[in-house]
Amino acid sequence: MGLTAPRVNERLTTSTMKIRKIGHCCLLIEDRSVRVLTDPGIFSTDQNEEKSIDAVLVTHEHSDHIHIDSLKLILDNNPNAAVITNTAVAKLLDEAGLSYTLLGDHGTYMVGDLAVSAVESLHAEIYEGIPRVLNTAFFIGERLFYPGDAFVDPERPVDILALPVSAPWMKMSECIDYARQLNPRICFPVHDAIVNVPQLFHGLPKRLLEPCGIQFQPLLAGETAEF
Repeated sequence: MGLTAPRVNERLTTSTMKIRKIGHCCLLIEDRSVRVLTDPGIFSTDQNEEKSIDAVLVTHEHSDHIHIDSLKLILDNNPNAAVITNTAVAKLLDEAGLSYTLLGDHGTYMVGDLAVSAVESLHAEIYEGIPRVLNTAFFIGERLFYPGDAFVDPERPVDILALPVSAPWMKMSECIDYARQLNPRICFPVHDAIVNVPQLFHGLPKRLLEPCGIQFQPLLAGETAEF
């Protein structure tokens, strides 16, 4: 799948990034006193009670990545939070009467001192004939890359990768090849709510990636890790 990327500059790893996996693809990321939430979808509810959120990132319009009722509760609790997304998701937000900020391909938005950059692509193909919606991957704080539902290459070094591990649109071999292509220092699993026993399912990436020098950090719903 192409040449491996160089390791991220060591200067970018000096600050601590704390990531709590709320569920599936809903992450709470804390870095430089900024709190960012990703993809509040139907597979988790704990995000609804979170406070002090500065921004909510939404990658695409599928319900496991955005649940409008959940987003409304989040914004009730965090009225100053910026919702950052693409033009396709914006249509849903317009219908719901919710405000948002559009971030186009290769655009950057500053959330306090934290840079959020966008990489647009189509959603990975689920099956021939099923429409492929717009997907926006996010680079967060120059270290964390969250690709949403596509194996997209940000064409820059990745330190931490939120790695999709289970979906109707992927095979495990593609997951492994994608991580090897981007060659992050460390990755952790997302998009795994449909796995009945995620602890067992995470064993294969760990076994195949760590010999390549890529640390695989299992992260279950409700757990927090520092990177």
